[in-house]
Amino acid sequence: MTNIMIVGVGGQGTLLASRILGAAAIANGYDVKVSEVHGMSQRGGSVVTYVKYGDKVYSPIVGEGEADIILAFEQLEAYRYANYLKKGGKMLVNIQKTNPMPVITGAAEYPKDIIEKMRQKGADIIDVDAFSLACEAGNAKTVNVVLIGVLAARSNIEKDIWLSALEDTVPPKFLEVNKKAFELGYNL
Repeated sequence: MTNIMIVGVGGQGTLLASRILGAAAIANGYDVKVSEVHGMSQRGGSVVTYVKYGDKVYSPIVGEGEADIILAFEQLEAYRYANYLKKGGKMLVNIQKTNPMPVITGAAEYPKDIIEKMRQKGADIIDVDAFSLACEAGNAKTVNVVLIGVLAARSNIEKDIWLSALEDTVPPKFLEVNKKAFELGYNL
């Protein structure tokens, strides 16, 4: 069983990423369960998606200390959900920062050194400048697919299965730029 959490804020493409991941796992012959928790996603709030795959999956929910992988689209969301990472698990964290409403209004400050703080607590982190890679691919909105590429390169699912899942999930007019983003993440 592989337990993955995808965390970010509304508008970052976490739901598309979970669909690509789920499609790749199904194509690889796994039983897959996906659960989405939207929160205040339309207002830039926290969005969490659980993706579990294996021989037989009974529940889509990933509990605290159970995530094999946390794919974080933003640093503060990685920090918020770090307690879900199991011992020996891995976090793939986009270094991008998205200010939450309390920071925007001046009521709070964005925490400093988040990635280092998580590493000091024992988290195994791969930090990725996914935004720069997405821009290099040709569209800043492909951060999600850059991160899926990073995840794919570290998975037990063959690359061609991931690419087929991408082709089946992404609208045709955005496919080429997303393929570029996937390759940049995969080859990181």
